[in-house]
Amino acid sequence: MSGKSSSPLRAWWAQRPPAAGAAVMATGILSVALHLTGYEVLSRVALFLACAAWVTLAANFAYLLLVERAQWLTRAVTPGALTAVAATTVVGTRFSLLGWTTLAAALLALAALLWPGLLVLVVRHWGRGMPGAVFLGCVATEGLAVLGATLSAATSTPWLAHAALVPFWLGIVLYLLALFRFDLRQVALGSGDHWVAGGALAISALAGAKLIAAAGTGMYLWNSDDSAVLHDVTVLLLTLDLAWYVVLLVAEFVWPRVRYDVRRWSTVFPLGMTAAATLSVAAAVDVGWLDAPGRVLMWIAVAGWLAVAAGAVLQARAGLRSAGASGVRSTAPR
Repeated sequence: MSGKSSSPLRAWWAQRPPAAGAAVMATGILSVALHLTGYEVLSRVALFLACAAWVTLAANFAYLLLVERAQWLTRAVTPGALTAVAATTVVGTRFSLLGWTTLAAALLALAALLWPGLLVLVVRHWGRGMPGAVFLGCVATEGLAVLGATLSAATSTPWLAHAALVPFWLGIVLYLLALFRFDLRQVALGSGDHWVAGGALAISALAGAKLIAAAGTGMYLWNSDDSAVLHDVTVLLLTLDLAWYVVLLVAEFVWPRVRYDVRRWSTVFPLGMTAAATLSVAAAVDVGWLDAPGRVLMWIAVAGWLAVAAGAVLQARAGLRSAGASGVRSTAPR
């Protein structure tokens, strides 16, 4: 017998791209949106799935970092690597909403530890004509702002809200920088991650809403001028996000892309994030009529999640069978 034997599962998992972390982001933010609309049982089911996927991805991240450093570096320079930070902040935000503040704080610390190194590695390798994943620099950065502001409100800790302002504004700057490197043809040709162009604005709007909500808990955080700026910027971000949503949705009908691709999780994430942002902004700025559209957007996100999950299961089955067949051939006597 020749060659090294490996399990089909391990062989299949080794082929997963860094962008697979978007599945955690999509499921985690769907859990948040379901919580905001009162569907607590469904929200906790989604959280369980997000946590299971996060643990698996975290184990793979640590294994590559400690054992296969060259492969880790190869993946770390790609925009998809930042899903590790974004996924951690999304799951942490949901835990904070559950009242599990210690665990949420630990996840915030972990995300903050990973963020600068990964961000520098990714930004240094930015080029022209990038896919939608280029906006993940904004998403990961705004994720820190969302979790920081959520924890600030939950624990009545003013310095956390003030600290969250830094990634909030930095995320907007990163969005503008990414926009000039984004290939607009991806709106017609992209395989799913082009939706992050809108999703990055959605998480920015959510961060603004969380910062406004933190001040509403009784803490003195901003003066009237600061509050007005934060209010206006948050509303503008949501408006731009909804405009992107319409453009991208129309593009899906004009240029249909019905085959499953792992990057479709980067479509579901903006769908869920737009719903969560709309619901949160509605509450933060006291615009009640936004609640109904937010609920509609949430159910669209649920439908998208189910469709992409079905595609992922079918592809996983095919991948495991293929990996198993390859393993049998590699270990067969010659």
